[in-house]
Amino acid sequence: MRTPEEYRESLFKMKPNIYLEGKRVGRDAPALQGGIGVISKTFELVDNPEFKDLLVATSHITGGKINRFTHVNRSPEDLLKKQEMIRKLCHLTGGCIQRCMGCDAINALSVITYEVDQAFGTDYYKHFLKYLEYFQKNDLVAAGAQTDVKGDRSLRPHQQKDPDLYVRVVKKTDEGIVVRGAKNHITMAAYADEIIVLPTRIMTKEDADWSVSFAIPADTEGVKLITRASSFRPRKKFKAPIAEIGSTDSFVVFEDVFVPWERVFLCGEWQFAGLLAHLFALFHRHSYTGCKPALFDILMGAAALVADYNGVADKPHVRSKLAHLVSLSELVYAAGIASAVKSQTYGSGTCVPNVVYANVGRRHAGLNAHNAIEILTDLAGGLPATLPYEEEFINPETAPLMEKYIARRSEVPPENVHRCFRMLSDMLCSSLGGVMAVADVHGGGSPVMEEIAIMATYDIEEKKKIAKYLAGIKD
Repeated sequence: MRTPEEYRESLFKMKPNIYLEGKRVGRDAPALQGGIGVISKTFELVDNPEFKDLLVATSHITGGKINRFTHVNRSPEDLLKKQEMIRKLCHLTGGCIQRCMGCDAINALSVITYEVDQAFGTDYYKHFLKYLEYFQKNDLVAAGAQTDVKGDRSLRPHQQKDPDLYVRVVKKTDEGIVVRGAKNHITMAAYADEIIVLPTRIMTKEDADWSVSFAIPADTEGVKLITRASSFRPRKKFKAPIAEIGSTDSFVVFEDVFVPWERVFLCGEWQFAGLLAHLFALFHRHSYTGCKPALFDILMGAAALVADYNGVADKPHVRSKLAHLVSLSELVYAAGIASAVKSQTYGSGTCVPNVVYANVGRRHAGLNAHNAIEILTDLAGGLPATLPYEEEFINPETAPLMEKYIARRSEVPPENVHRCFRMLSDMLCSSLGGVMAVADVHGGGSPVMEEIAIMATYDIEEKKKIAKYLAGIKD
């Protein structure tokens, strides 16, 4: 397994193909370091006694010890450990650990490549296992690139005026394929070792050229990462872990990119494109039952802290709001536990979360994300939005005034009050805070997508039979 230093060194050696603020930059660009620091936690903590049992897994291919973010889940216990690992890590990184996408992508591919081979006699599963061994041995970080830019949402890929609005195969050779198009909203692609491309939807026979999945190094010739970086305002004196966090999202553009056959996992088998898309979403939504409880934990803790500092922690309305946040956090986590316990093992031996429970958990989190932020906003008051800059707490002329007038309960040092509200300002009124507020709803699939998955799977007819029995209806 790699160290944080080895991860950074490998990134900084990659070809500069990131476009940020009008410039082409390398992975050493300052705007990327917050996000790189988040991913680094997954390397840093493998020997930490509190995290080791969660972060270290055993490869089912080699029998060696590997990072769990490179592991294919083989049992309900694996899924439970992944969920707990994500929740605990996200407490340290502000609610998102970012590395789960690659983990969820390899798990989805471990199922679908096997099933495609069974149906069509292809060699995708053999290619995948070889790639997975390489992925695990080198402890790689992958961005899952699923969402196409889509163009006219009412049209299928083959119906678009511009065929490149979904990633597609433009050429096949004996050595591999050539792909063109773009994926959007791709978190942490700018500091991933690999990009794993997956279909975004159900395809038809006419969409065969768009039914493609593959993995490539993130600096492959022809790949451009057009990137937005988000972070909190840098601290000058009052350093804090939250201020070190960052994230990026990219348009990942493929300009006639060559992919060798051994890295291709689906090519034209349109019957399995939708299944692969939905399976990745399922694994990712199970991961969300780890990270979203962590986010609610953070919001809950911040709300409780500011209420305590304000001297109102024991008031009934405050306790009611905190109880609501507890319920949100633990219901979503419980759904993930149920999804793991009720999981199913597929032909390849991969353990797949229960569809209904994973989607119910993710939907509940998405629908209540802004409600949780509203509770924190209510208890924090207006100061997070009007808090003077940190410099005013450093300037000898204004610092004593700020310490005097920011005071809350007399037992609480003014610096602690300042640090609390500085954190709240970051969470509620910053560039990254705004990005996360949108991502909390749409990341991993908007609530309507969970509803579609639930209704496609859940047996409503069985519930109608119960109602008919109780009503005395016989037909």
